[in-house]
Amino acid sequence: MTTVQQPLLTNGKRLWQSLEELNKIGATAKGGVKRLTLTDLDRQARDLVIGWGKAEGLSIRIDKIGNIFMRRAGGDPSRAPIMAGSHIDTQPSGGRFDGNFGVLAALEVVRTLNQHQVQTAAPIEVAIWTNEEGSRFVPVMMGSGVFCGAFSLEHAYAAKDVDGKSVLEELTRIGYVGDETPGEHPIGAYFEAHIEQGPVLEDEGKIIGVVPAVLGLSWYDCTVTGLEAHAGSTPMPLRRDALQVATTIMQEVVAIANRYQPYGRGTVGFVQNSPNSRNVIPGEVKFSIDIRNVNKALLDTMQGELTAFIEKTAQHSGLAIKLEQVSHFPPCPFHEDCVAAVRRATEKLGYPHMDVVSGAGHDAVYAARVAPAGMIFVPCKDGISHNEIEDAKPEHLEAGCNVLLHAMLERAG
Repeated sequence: MTTVQQPLLTNGKRLWQSLEELNKIGATAKGGVKRLTLTDLDRQARDLVIGWGKAEGLSIRIDKIGNIFMRRAGGDPSRAPIMAGSHIDTQPSGGRFDGNFGVLAALEVVRTLNQHQVQTAAPIEVAIWTNEEGSRFVPVMMGSGVFCGAFSLEHAYAAKDVDGKSVLEELTRIGYVGDETPGEHPIGAYFEAHIEQGPVLEDEGKIIGVVPAVLGLSWYDCTVTGLEAHAGSTPMPLRRDALQVATTIMQEVVAIANRYQPYGRGTVGFVQNSPNSRNVIPGEVKFSIDIRNVNKALLDTMQGELTAFIEKTAQHSGLAIKLEQVSHFPPCPFHEDCVAAVRRATEKLGYPHMDVVSGAGHDAVYAARVAPAGMIFVPCKDGISHNEIEDAKPEHLEAGCNVLLHAMLERAG
């Protein structure tokens, strides 16, 4: 008789219970979580997860920006660790799974390996990155950004919240300024499990999203300056209406995105109209522009078309138009070996899957600058995230955790 060995599986019930316990810290009335970075609630959450790690025999290291690394020793101490993780800070009206799932899925991998006494050649690590959300301190993805050298530790330390409190002050206050220099911690490969934060997987009826890349993005602030005047006594041909000119640019942002499908994105999400009075022609309009694509050449083309349109509009209207780029992330293709490991794990476990390009930024984007990296998506209800009603099915989270386990095992040996 031939015995077929079943693949090792994580404990979905244990994963769910850990998520529920973590999300009591900062729980909101609508079922979400408000746990802003470097607050007392963040400290409590860090302490809780570190306590769980110590209970599993993990060694704890913290770097100077507060990134946490919890290590399970491997058989070959010379090998760099295979790492998985995410963040546990949230939006002001955040959900229960964004970030939290990735950290606790990594911890569940460790618990499963310990439970079944599986020895890996490379060490296994759980990472908790500081200030991914950027909702209290800017820039976003701060901990992983400092780690990979995207910006300096001093720049991050100097960032202040709306109350004038700095990152260094708050890191010190909650006791999470570590000794390790960011970036000196080795990574053999990095994986991040995450809810999709979009509707594609649910719409297609798939359980796992294999993530080959993350969209690149460019953010701009645009200011159109016209002339305030009386809405009744100023004839239409003589107006210098900043809002009317601004809306033509806003429409072009959407048109540009539609020209470069399937991964073109164009959004105007923030608008300030001055003086914002019913019977005054708008004299100044400030608004944001967000354009994205997974292809660098296409993203560059979209940016070129945007600037050309604005120059033409300024000439035609006679109004002053200022365009300032405030942020830029190039497209991030993940390492083909890590993507393949996720795909093989998914196929081995028999889960319905598809490739899904991430439209949102993640710590994996910065980790990919210093090590091979990949991501795993699971569906979230109605594609909703950054919202207190964010939701995901326990069985989908368990499936994502199982894929994470086998992808990490492949890389860890």
